[in-house]
Amino acid sequence: MRGVAQTATRGLPADLLRPLVPPVWRGLPRRALTTAGGLGLLLAGTTRLPDHAPDAELGRLVLRLTALTGALGLAFLLDDPARNTTATTPVGRPRRTVLRLAFVAPLVALWWTAVLLLTPAPTRPALGPATLEAAGTACAALALATIAVRFTQTAEVGRSTAVWLGTAAAVAVLVPNRWGLLGTPQDPYWAATQVRWAVVLGATVTLSVLWTPEPLRGRPRRHEPGRLGPSWGRLSG
Repeated sequence: MRGVAQTATRGLPADLLRPLVPPVWRGLPRRALTTAGGLGLLLAGTTRLPDHAPDAELGRLVLRLTALTGALGLAFLLDDPARNTTATTPVGRPRRTVLRLAFVAPLVALWWTAVLLLTPAPTRPALGPATLEAAGTACAALALATIAVRFTQTAEVGRSTAVWLGTAAAVAVLVPNRWGLLGTPQDPYWAATQVRWAVVLGATVTLSVLWTPEPLRGRPRRHEPGRLGPSWGRLSG
């Protein structure tokens, strides 16, 4: 009997998640994701318009703008109009968020592959650094959305998240390359730029993991040794 109980308990999350798959799939922000993805593909496709393929410097700029466009779409991923009704369900926010990511992550990977293939070979920069920057930008959008969900009661945080992401991108442009994120391989501190992008990626993933769960509500009362409860008072009286 004990083994049966353990097996049933172990299978409980899957039983709870299975009915959640259709509504989570229907609740994905398809319009925002499709619009951002389409604009990103069009932007990457502009590198094929000139008679001669642009150089890798222009390709790097186009890929950075494309990655930012895709991240702006991901800023809407955690929008949930039914947030106030799902907050108390047996399946917590982390599992619902993981389910959304499981739907979207393969599509994002295919989208980024298509973006790279649309960029002509002479225009395409090194894939490793470009993909690292795109991953860091995407995770920054998810981290900002996670913070908005965690610390506000707003059901749809995509617009404010997109504004904050755009502001962060504008600030990154103003920061000198020596200390910023937008260096080029010709810069002597190009390796340091990649380290900073790795830090951005690790920090945003960590923040998303830490702040995805719902905050605990209320604190249990502490027992005060010198204070008698009402039942003890009745007994002593």
